[in-house]
Amino acid sequence: MSHTTQGTLHLQKLGIAFALHPYAYDPDAPRVGLQAAEALGVDPAQLFKTLMAEVDGKPVCVVVPSDMEVSMKKLAACFAGKSAAMMKVPDAERLTGYKVGGIGPYGQKRKVPTAFDETLELFDAVYINAGQRGLLLSLAPADAVRAAEGKLADLTA
Repeated sequence: MSHTTQGTLHLQKLGIAFALHPYAYDPDAPRVGLQAAEALGVDPAQLFKTLMAEVDGKPVCVVVPSDMEVSMKKLAACFAGKSAAMMKVPDAERLTGYKVGGIGPYGQKRKVPTAFDETLELFDAVYINAGQRGLLLSLAPADAVRAAEGKLADLTA
């Protein structure tokens, strides 16, 4: 398995420091983010899952703690929209160029507005998908947001 992804290339291009954390991906885990946290011995609140959603029909990327759920109401408000919904798997994979379970916010095929849950700032480093199943990266919260040209918001239910 190569540890170079579109996501890691994107961070390298920006000169952002990160560390890679391969783990044994379990496709049958009921919650992939929690399984990854357990495999790496990381607090689930410090490991952020990347989700693709739509606000008023437009694609957005949402990064929230692996042990939390996204509030669709807060997500819509974050992007000044009326309604939000999760994107269908085939659409998410086509838009990002990544497989579900391996979607990260960096190096996606198409740049979309990205929001991170504000709890990101509670940690010295956060864990986020590097762009393939079984590979996470850790980086400083400020770098995580900057690399995605994202914003911080209260996004969880």
